[in-house]
Amino acid sequence: MNGRELAERLRSARPSMKELFMSGYTDKAMGHQGELDPGTAFLQKPFTPQTFARKVREVLDAPTKRMT
Repeated sequence: MNGRELAERLRSARPSMKELFMSGYTDKAMGHQGELDPGTAFLQKPFTPQTFARKVREVLDAPTKRMT
């Protein structure tokens, strides 16, 4: 199971869950493979603890996506 599949399963139990994906792959490779939807929070490895903390704060502060 990859991260996207896990997130989809967790969303059914927690629809308001916020997501932050991270990977060793480049943004371009992830988009090319169609792994993540546009606008999905993504953090490219390697990153510093400060960059990680800022991104987590950004995701937590963002409005919750509504399921239609």
